[in-house]
Amino acid sequence: MNTIVVGVDHSDGAKAALVFAHEEARLRNAKLCAVHAWQAAYLGYSGFEGSVPAVGVDISALRDAATATLEATVARALPSPGDVEVEERIVEGPAAGVLIDESRDAAMLVVGSRGHGGFAQLLLGSVSQQCAQHASCPVVIVRPPSSTD
Repeated sequence: MNTIVVGVDHSDGAKAALVFAHEEARLRNAKLCAVHAWQAAYLGYSGFEGSVPAVGVDISALRDAATATLEATVARALPSPGDVEVEERIVEGPAAGVLIDESRDAAMLVVGSRGHGGFAQLLLGSVSQQCAQHASCPVVIVRPPSSTD
């Protein structure tokens, strides 16, 4: 229960969320769990068990890219994590569902206000909105600093 989960993509909002979550983890003497959700393109066929990867999709390359994205974002946002234990996790699945599941026993879930979704003008992204509505722990939604701040 003494874990703070933070959703991470490569957006400015995720970097701001990482910085906020790191400070909260330091203040609470908690572990920080940085989670990056990723999805492969799958083709589903009715009548068959499960799904098959889309033609030409290299699952291991996608997993490696997700790992590299998470590592790079954590390193850039938290160059010196100090005495906070930071766990990095990549999990296959839709971002909101993964974050809600990963935070089930957490003290807090931290997400950026917008990620790399298609509607950059929105104040609150669909992932952060779903997390706020469905997470079983407190959720903090962090806005990235603007150029006018």
